Amino acid sequence: MATNQSRDYNCKDEELPVICRFAAFSLKRDLAEFTAFSPKFNEAYAAGFETKIAAVSEVVEPKSETLELKTITGRLYGTLDGLIDPINRLSGYIALAKASLTISSADFGLTQLRKSINTRDAEGAMKNLHTVNANITKFNVILSAQGLTEELSNLFVTAAASIATDKQRQYEIVSNRKTIVQNNLALFNALFDQLSEICTVGKVLYKTTNAVKLQEYTFNDLKKRVRRTTNPDGENPEGGAGGGTPAQ
Repeated sequence: MATNQSRDYNCKDEELPVICRFAAFSLKRDLAEFTAFSPKFNEAYAAGFETKIAAVSEVVEPKSETLELKTITGRLYGTLDGLIDPINRLSGYIALAKASLTISSADFGLTQLRKSINTRDAEGAMKNLHTVNANITKFNVILSAQGLTEELSNLFVTAAASIATDKQRQYEIVSNRKTIVQNNLALFNALFDQLSEICTVGKVLYKTTNAVKLQEYTFNDLKKRVRRTTNPDGENPEGGAGGGTPAQ
């Protein structure tokens, strides 16, 4: 059953458990100091935090779906790479038929299709394959006279269908994940609440004594670290859905 509950955190859903794993590592390392501050922070508390992290991780990235997405992505890349030789061959037939054709290789759609393949842009490839297949049909008689076979023509049709099927399945999986996360926001918010509590005490303990550890208990610093880890080129992704107050 869907819920209208809002997010208490301002990061991506998939980032929250990663951020919390960083905090869990720091908490376990510094547990003696946390316990000295308050007996609430004991082994059971740390274990409970890790249990929540595992539960949220399974909701946001179910292992079976993660594996399926990986398989689909591999198949998509294989389909795109498999078009390179057919494109070269089709380009050759277009060159041979240039005296009879009223269209260039670029206008045929092959130039943009190559770019889509090089950038791993499956959606762009689908769009450009539509153009290529339409032109193959339109100029089939001329190109067939130069050697274009039905088998080669069908490779482009089959590739378009395969990419469309895989993109649809990707969409279904991602859409399903979003629905599951929305229906489990109470679990996500509970994890964030515990993270906030840990960060609050971490700041009390290290604000004036240890600048490095202070960063390890600051939500925004943890979020930046996660994004540097997942985006090594330094290109930060957009913030997560929904607003919320970060643990300060």
